Amino acid sequence: MKSRLSKFMDIKRIEFIITWQCGGKCKHCQMGDNINKCGSHRHVLLENAVDALRKISTVYEVTSVMTFGGEPLYYPEVTSEIHKAATECGIETRQIITNGYFTKSVEKSKTVANALADAGVNNLLLSVDAFHQEYIPFEPVYQFASDIINANVLGFRLHPAWLVSADHQNPYNAKTKEILGRFSDLPIKVSEGNNIWLQGNTVKFLREYYDNNELVLSENGVTAPCSELLEVTSISIVPNGDIEVCSFVIGNIYEEDVIDVVAHYNPYEHEGMLAVIKGGVSELLAYARKRGIIVNTSDYYDTCEVCQTMAKRLKE
Repeated sequence: MKSRLSKFMDIKRIEFIITWQCGGKCKHCQMGDNINKCGSHRHVLLENAVDALRKISTVYEVTSVMTFGGEPLYYPEVTSEIHKAATECGIETRQIITNGYFTKSVEKSKTVANALADAGVNNLLLSVDAFHQEYIPFEPVYQFASDIINANVLGFRLHPAWLVSADHQNPYNAKTKEILGRFSDLPIKVSEGNNIWLQGNTVKFLREYYDNNELVLSENGVTAPCSELLEVTSISIVPNGDIEVCSFVIGNIYEEDVIDVVAHYNPYEHEGMLAVIKGGVSELLAYARKRGIIVNTSDYYDTCEVCQTMAKRLKE
């Protein structure tokens, strides 16, 4: 089997975006306008997702599976069954990122926590900070945290988002520290969290907190070529079944056998990917312009987000 696989792939990590649905409207959300746009599928189809996971793990040494969203626990059965399959396949890290707000029912909160424990989740990051709690009530999240502890889900940590950085002085970070303190009576570790990039909703609502770091792009090679498409170690599967590599769609688990997709992966045969390989985002913009697709780069501050946007526009 390995002899027929693509030389450009060595998959170590599979990410499942369970759903784009979410109860939050967070100012820092990196998904931006994608949130709550369900399209043809409200969530990843369980049977296809598990089939893809099992098949990939038979030909690659997959070490990590992650489920997130949107809010993955809007569909707890799908999420837990994917992790159960990952456990059965011997995949070392079974990670979920959740904001913890998917029900107001105390009984359902406990049931879901126990299901995640039974599925073998061993890395659960609970997103709590000033941004989430602006729209998400604290009490159900605290209840879920308590239930996760009681269910003995391993690797449980609070996972705050920091505006600019954890030591940056701003009212959002101050509020985040206050919210984290409200969990102090529970035996939960706090992760380093993540520093919010200037992309997605952050550009709309929080730009003032960032130093001027204007993105400079041109078509004469200012942006460097990208090699990540030539050494793929991670793939993402989204609700409509698309398999993505750095936001470029390479196939669909609802329409094709996943092994055929990864076996035939060749970025040199994909015109958009080829442009990025040759000349980075600058080359991709030039290619897109020839296709009649124009993007105002003054709206962006991160080359990866430009590339992601262009990949989606080219697909459309």
